[in-house]
Amino acid sequence: MQPENSGQIPGSGISGEFVMGAKIFYTPLDEVEGYSVRPGFFLENGAVAFPGGVSFTVYSRYAESVTLLLFKFDEAEPFARIPFPEDYHIGNVYSMIVFGLDITDFEYAFSVDGPYDPAEGHIFDPGQYLIDPYGKAVTGQSVWGEKPFEGYRYRSRATVSTFDWGKAAAPKIPMDDSIIYELHVRGFTRHHSSGVENPGTFAGLLQKIPYLRELGITCVELMPVFEFDELSGSREYEGNVLLDYWGYNPVSFFAPNSSYAAVNERNKEGVELKQLIKALHENGIEVILDVVFNHTAEGDENGPYISFKGFDNKTYYMLTPDGKYYNFSGCGNTVNAGNPIVQNMILESLRYWTAEYRVDGFRFDLASILGRDEQGRPMKNPPLLKELAYDPILANVKLIAEAWDAGGLYQVGTFPSWKRWSEWNGKYRDEMRSFLKGDAGFSGAAARRITGSTDLYDPEYRGDHASVNFITCHDGFTLMDLYSFNERHNHANGWDNSDGEKNNHSWNCGSEGETDDPEINSLRRRMVKNACAVLFASRGTPMMLSGDEFCNTQFGNNNAYCQDNEISWLDWSLAEKNRDIFDFFREMIVVRKQHPVLRSATEPAECGLPSASVHGFEPWHFDPSSENRTLGVLFAGSVEQDGEKRDDIVYVALNMHWEAHSMQLPELPGGKQWRVLVDTSETPGKDIGENVSRDSLDGDMIHIAPRTVMLLSGI
Repeated sequence: MQPENSGQIPGSGISGEFVMGAKIFYTPLDEVEGYSVRPGFFLENGAVAFPGGVSFTVYSRYAESVTLLLFKFDEAEPFARIPFPEDYHIGNVYSMIVFGLDITDFEYAFSVDGPYDPAEGHIFDPGQYLIDPYGKAVTGQSVWGEKPFEGYRYRSRATVSTFDWGKAAAPKIPMDDSIIYELHVRGFTRHHSSGVENPGTFAGLLQKIPYLRELGITCVELMPVFEFDELSGSREYEGNVLLDYWGYNPVSFFAPNSSYAAVNERNKEGVELKQLIKALHENGIEVILDVVFNHTAEGDENGPYISFKGFDNKTYYMLTPDGKYYNFSGCGNTVNAGNPIVQNMILESLRYWTAEYRVDGFRFDLASILGRDEQGRPMKNPPLLKELAYDPILANVKLIAEAWDAGGLYQVGTFPSWKRWSEWNGKYRDEMRSFLKGDAGFSGAAARRITGSTDLYDPEYRGDHASVNFITCHDGFTLMDLYSFNERHNHANGWDNSDGEKNNHSWNCGSEGETDDPEINSLRRRMVKNACAVLFASRGTPMMLSGDEFCNTQFGNNNAYCQDNEISWLDWSLAEKNRDIFDFFREMIVVRKQHPVLRSATEPAECGLPSASVHGFEPWHFDPSSENRTLGVLFAGSVEQDGEKRDDIVYVALNMHWEAHSMQLPELPGGKQWRVLVDTSETPGKDIGENVSRDSLDGDMIHIAPRTVMLLSGI
């Protein structure tokens, strides 16, 4: 039946009625500023394009009016201003379809008017051009470090998802079997030594997939790839331009960073990132995104209007009673994750990245903020964290919390989990660093960390994969610098070396920085191997920092957030120079994969040995005294291999003393014998792998050199 008053819908080529899925639009249409419009898709946030038009939907609780702004590419001022009619407003949601728009021919933003009363949290300014909080594409700096044109301000683009994922399936690697490799998309290939066609981009990283496969990692954790403004707060210091290089100041929660694309992706935003993820999946490698939902690039009272401030400052940010910004992030503002509107936005963002980009997991920066209420008080069962844990779209993705914030809330071991959340184990990092460099009083703590930190993560309440173990990450020293510097050297950051962590638990091995002393350099390499061996021999999920496998250095800078230069870029010439260290990392990953008992508790060993036990110079006797720097950990369990069950037994011996020691190994049942797998004191080629030296093994005794880690298996 022909609807009454039906007619031609402008730009659709269809008369009478227009159908998109289950939606049917009837005429007559309204006319606003020369455009045919009608009420839009109130239940679908953002810009939704369909043949003939685009629906624009935004939220604002306190706004008095909203105007859609349309721009031509590379022009500073809009060519059209289309106010939302009053009756296109249901509750706190504004929604309007504009017909006759071609998404390949415009960009858009919004102007929002309302009360200006900072003490009440209202700072509406209709003169500000605001990007869509749900915009799937943002016109950022498509060329790294360059503003597009004079008068440029951020804008959004309407997109349609057309990427063909084919039959590419997610690897779905269990957390217990995962090996996470943290990297910065730009810094990973930006150095001229990387040898890729498009340095510093998603495409450049894609070219390094064969390298990642050779190393053996199972997952890349990408530092922030949401749109951010690297020029925000840029400054010059001693002739160098300092940028927001790390990207922990998001502009949008739905759009990928445009300057990480090798080719300007106008109207096809995200294609290169999707190609990268698809290729990684095809090679058995998962992708975790480091996401920042705790604050935005809008900063404090002196920061810019980009989106949230102008739409609903009081909704999106935690404000003090006098309208100032709480700063639990240390970056000027704090996202108001205690508000249901904000909770829904974060959930939709994560669902979007999971469904449209096939992301395998998320690491949440300063995640403890997400558990604070609207007054900043920690909640016992934060609704957002619980909703993420139980959400059906997110059911198979990894959820990893940085379980602290800049406001002093430290939740390592106590982060709300519902057996879904894992944590960056900051205590593993700090206590293992202290033990590995020979500090007194850390042997007991090291034993707890190596055996899975069950003192922090009770398996009954947290499951078996709560701990993400790491010794280094982007924030702090690289592994080589950890054993080359006693103090931070952040002078290039321009803050008189006052920024960055002071307490690094590092040791320079006898000389600060680079040295020609062969004994010191040899010791440093051994210390790097010690850290590698312990990390991959500890229960929990290991995470390593990219470049540590070939002794990459930041020259002592432990807070290189602003250094878009050789300080932060990986120098790939070191991969060849330090090939023996790379080989050690690669072989240590092989050892971990070959021995399930190193990854998590398995079925009880048939021989009766406990799942994990701690030993000293004599079996079954451990001295926890403060001066003890020697430790033995025995892992045992029953595993299935080629359809048959067998006992998997591994002994980890650690001597962090500066003197050699002898240790008696536990007696093996059933005529089994000990075999050396790793000895970090040996020379390359004899320290790990098929040709490992067995000179240190004498029956059931091992003679372990100073500052050495050994692994043995019972066969």
